[in-house]
Amino acid sequence: MTAYLRQISIGTNALAEEAVTELLEHELGQTPSAYQDARTGAVTVSVYCQLEDGEVAGMKRQLRGALTELGEDGVDPAPGQVRIRRVPAQDWSESWKRHFRPIDLGRALLVKPTWSTRQPRPGQALLVLDPGMSFGTGQHATTHFCLEQLVACRRAGEAQSLLDAGMGSGILALAGAKLGYGPVQAFDFDPDCVRIATENAALNGLAAEVKPFAADVTRLPRRSAEKFAVVCANLIYDLLIAERDRLLARLAPGGDLVLAGILTTQFPQVQAAFEAGGLRLAAAKTRKEWRSGRFRWK
Repeated sequence: MTAYLRQISIGTNALAEEAVTELLEHELGQTPSAYQDARTGAVTVSVYCQLEDGEVAGMKRQLRGALTELGEDGVDPAPGQVRIRRVPAQDWSESWKRHFRPIDLGRALLVKPTWSTRQPRPGQALLVLDPGMSFGTGQHATTHFCLEQLVACRRAGEAQSLLDAGMGSGILALAGAKLGYGPVQAFDFDPDCVRIATENAALNGLAAEVKPFAADVTRLPRRSAEKFAVVCANLIYDLLIAERDRLLARLAPGGDLVLAGILTTQFPQVQAAFEAGGLRLAAAKTRKEWRSGRFRWK
């Protein structure tokens, strides 16, 4: 069997774009790109990877099953058509660049890929990050909310510590370091995430400030002497609920807990769980099918 570079695409609609993007990223470990037809409004979410001839049919079954589960969670991915085609390598190398543009967070922070010529404004921190195998480029609604909250919570001239639980690419920890948070800690259970986040830290001159490490949020001690001014957890909703007490054990008095990775249909359960734990909702934002929130102690 011969492995070829494949474009794996799912046809969907604008409301389900973010959910399908996350689905593809989760299933294939690659950052997808999305294209919307200006005339019809149809959305195509694509990812590129090596795939052997004999794996194509199985991959289609796997993705169709994942789309069915997405529908059961209340997100309609229609038409939900899965396509896999062979493409020349050079098509992939340029295709994602059209879909990953700089993210400008006001006067505080600019996040851009390495190929962008965009320059930060005076006083604006710069974070360079390319899409790759780990979740988190700032393009997704949940990651973007977390970045906005890091900017909103930063108090100039004041020492504020930051914990990024489930760091993926390390974008939140690295953005926090660029914004002046310190000390900054970041962990993920996936060794690939640790490796890539470490590389991203070095790319941004933050190897000394951010040292990603391997850890599983479900196995953290239930008590912690170390507290953080801001804790970010961009995780799936049932994991957030199940590990609420482990997250709260690391939140300092007066601190902010930023929660994301939550569908709008799931957010009331998350809010109820953390309010029962002694927090109140301080800020929230809905984008398409995603709702994220920042919580503070009551």
